[in-house]
Amino acid sequence: MNSLKDCYQLTNGVQIPCIGFGTWQTPNGETAVTAVQEAIRLGYRHIDTASGYGNEESVGIAVKQSGIPREELFITSKLHNPDHGYENTMKAFEQTLKNLDMDYLDLYLIHWPNPIKYRDSWQEANAGSWKAFEELYAAGRIRSIGISNFHPRHIDELMKTATITPMVNQIRLCPGDTQDEVVDYCKARNIVLEAYSPLGTGSVFDVQEMQDIAQKYGKTIAQICIRWSLQMGFLPLPKSVTESRIKENAEVFDFELSAQDVQIIADLKGCCGYSLNPDLATF
Repeated sequence: MNSLKDCYQLTNGVQIPCIGFGTWQTPNGETAVTAVQEAIRLGYRHIDTASGYGNEESVGIAVKQSGIPREELFITSKLHNPDHGYENTMKAFEQTLKNLDMDYLDLYLIHWPNPIKYRDSWQEANAGSWKAFEELYAAGRIRSIGISNFHPRHIDELMKTATITPMVNQIRLCPGDTQDEVVDYCKARNIVLEAYSPLGTGSVFDVQEMQDIAQKYGKTIAQICIRWSLQMGFLPLPKSVTESRIKENAEVFDFELSAQDVQIIADLKGCCGYSLNPDLATF
């Protein structure tokens, strides 16, 4: 990967830019609009939002005002936890498109596999949602379809009724939280792994080993994290609302970590905490 324009290729041939701009916890309104506009101005072409983030409207406004043709951007959103099942998913998708003021999505994900609302029937609920996803994909309204926070057991259940294998699994991946079982499972099936919270929601900045590696390469800790994510074969989704950091997070193509340092970072087990068990999520 040599620039923000470089892409991973999904199993259906769709190209997905190798770094996405995350918008989790970015409040709807001026803050989100400005952050997304700034990211697009600085060269990001992949924007990640979700119904559950409550900022789809702002993402849509920023895209419209950016002056960049819609077809040159890659826009992802996600199905909110209360909206699983076939009919609910169809309605939720229409609402997402309305919020974004767009005709199609480049990627749509089931956000969580086992929401509290469907705890006793999550397999059936996911099957219904995926059926809707496949129909929307076949109709050309979504260019690619995937999942988020799914473990192998959830994907195995999904594939009992699915006719299309998910193209993406977006999970928490950061220094010391490498989810090896999920990663190996997905890589074996050519499912692209998107890495949310690639900076460990900020806790990585306090890790001495990361400070030492950043100093060694003359880079910031954030840049080390994002470069590491790319060298691990992940697609990082860094999030910021600060112009200087949005720019900094994209400047990761002029250096390469040694294989030894990639392993050292992976082995910092628990330095940024661990991902939530999706079967115990309380939302």
